[in-house]
Amino acid sequence: MKMKTNLFNSLILTSILTLAVSCKEQQGRPDGGDYKTLNVTLSDRTLYSSFSATIQGKQDVGIYPQISGLITEVRVNEGAAVKKGQTLFVIDQIPYKAALETAMANVETAEANVATAQMTADSKEELFKENVVSQFDLQTARNSLRSAKASLAQARAELTNAQNNLSYTEIKSPVDGTAGMSSYRIGALVSPSISSPLISVSDNGEMYVYFSMTEKQILSLSRQNGSLTNALETMPQVGLWLSDGSEYPEKGRIDAISGIIDTSTGAVTLRAVFPNPERILRSGGTGNIRFPYEKKGCIVIPQTATYELQDKVFVYKVVDGKTKSAQITVFGINDGKEYIVESGLETGDVIIAEGAGLLRDGVSVNQITADAGDAAAQ
Repeated sequence: MKMKTNLFNSLILTSILTLAVSCKEQQGRPDGGDYKTLNVTLSDRTLYSSFSATIQGKQDVGIYPQISGLITEVRVNEGAAVKKGQTLFVIDQIPYKAALETAMANVETAEANVATAQMTADSKEELFKENVVSQFDLQTARNSLRSAKASLAQARAELTNAQNNLSYTEIKSPVDGTAGMSSYRIGALVSPSISSPLISVSDNGEMYVYFSMTEKQILSLSRQNGSLTNALETMPQVGLWLSDGSEYPEKGRIDAISGIIDTSTGAVTLRAVFPNPERILRSGGTGNIRFPYEKKGCIVIPQTATYELQDKVFVYKVVDGKTKSAQITVFGINDGKEYIVESGLETGDVIIAEGAGLLRDGVSVNQITADAGDAAAQ
């Protein structure tokens, strides 16, 4: 009697489990249900990629002294805006003023010697015509004049050098920009051979922003535009996100692409130029370039209309009222809501807009047309 009861209970349990599985399968693969569908059409889209970037001044100039001496004045504040030609440091001028005075005196002496030699040579010329002096005496006078003129030229060159050296005691900024930090103070002995610059000035009216793309991305740009030269001319403006996550208000333009691939990274360096009217950007800063990809006349579908299997992307087409799985190839960049389809779909195709992962081939569907924008927003 007990065995019959156990057998009866087992049969009831098996029936319940079978019924539950059957119901679950029907829920997972409904047949004849209502499904939102999309008609495949062409549209335009702009997608964005982000690239890590470094910021540099258009000119980052390290300023070194051209002469040796003690710093007697520091006329620049670190981090301040400076103008081209503005004096930043002054080196002790006393020895260079003395050298200039000596050079000026040497020029005057040399000029007097030339005048004397000229008179002597002129006199010898007249006396030689009257056969009073010999050819040797005349030639000696001429040689003395040439020597005096050479000494004058040398003295004038030394004067120019002394004038230049005195001017070098005032170290000026070669560009407009922003001063960096300096470790040199009044009393420091400096020379042209110092290991670090007195100060650096960054020309930050416009800033260079450097970033890298993969070789594959560069080849794609080149093919799309016929050449990299054409790509540079047609590239859209790029955006810049700063290290604090904020968007820089000015747009930049890409003006250079390196002709060399970095063998260690397989990347190619690009340079964008950004205006910097408010001096927000600083040389040495970091950020992210936002690069737009413009796609004209492309097929765009919501990601909710797809499912993935073994790293491949699929959709369900509706053919003769039934579902049919189709593999598609999508553009490598997406916004997390939509895919740009490169192959596998054609205009006029009808696809399931939502819930593709719950379907199977051959399911009968009742179509409810969905708006592509609404489907992407789900």
